[in-house]
Amino acid sequence: MTVVLRDARRGDVADLLRLIRDLARYEKAEDQVEADVPQLAATLFGEGATAHAMVAEEDGLIVGLAIYFFNYSTWQGRNGLYLEDLFVEPEQRGAGIGKALLARLAALAVDRDCGRFEWSVLDWNTPAIDFYESLGARPQPEWVRYRLEGDALKTLANTA
Repeated sequence: MTVVLRDARRGDVADLLRLIRDLARYEKAEDQVEADVPQLAATLFGEGATAHAMVAEEDGLIVGLAIYFFNYSTWQGRNGLYLEDLFVEPEQRGAGIGKALLARLAALAVDRDCGRFEWSVLDWNTPAIDFYESLGARPQPEWVRYRLEGDALKTLANTA
């Protein structure tokens, strides 16, 4: 098995979408995927794109992805790296691909002088939680994640 990690390219978008759908299926949320190939191409590779993707290839086939962006901590006065999604095809798990992707992102965060490397995980995803904790990551239980979307987002925007 030869695994290569690299930055994603525009030509990888169909594979990225395939893995995003696989991740959504695993998270029991496949019906929530709205992204399509043109939208991913624009938001990951278009002018002004702020999200980035890294892929893992095994013998030329994309078997894993990490999608991330840089955020900012006002308390630290520094950027952070936020991992939006990490996914490795189930049959490839246990071979170190997920750890290699996380290590590459950790190195990027250190190289860019980021103060943090953060992500979220579903509370029922015990295999992922155990994996992350084995790497030294710790949950932040004092924080509650909030989201505005759909009509609630539009309603608030209309008050501006």
